[in-house]
Amino acid sequence: MKDIDFSATVIEMVHQHHERLDGTGYPQHLIGDQIIMEARILAVADVVEAMSSHRPYRPALGIDIALNEILAFRSTRYDSKVVDACIKLFKEKQFQFANIDR
Repeated sequence: MKDIDFSATVIEMVHQHHERLDGTGYPQHLIGDQIIMEARILAVADVVEAMSSHRPYRPALGIDIALNEILAFRSTRYDSKVVDACIKLFKEKQFQFANIDR
């Protein structure tokens, strides 16, 4: 990313998106408010997209399993407000990922 003209916030967001509120993430093992909100949002989106999508090493697990994962770790690994917003998008707003051939 260093060769792309991204803002400092976008770079930090990508750098932190595998951090978890309880410190179990990586690469810096940040805790709670040490993780910027943008990274917390990206973390939840990344988990849901990754789990619900097909990967070369496994079939898609499905959206319900992905949403159950973020709910199970709401407030421990994942920000509660971000999880709540994500659940609302899928359950109340009927959001679906675009069906893109990868």
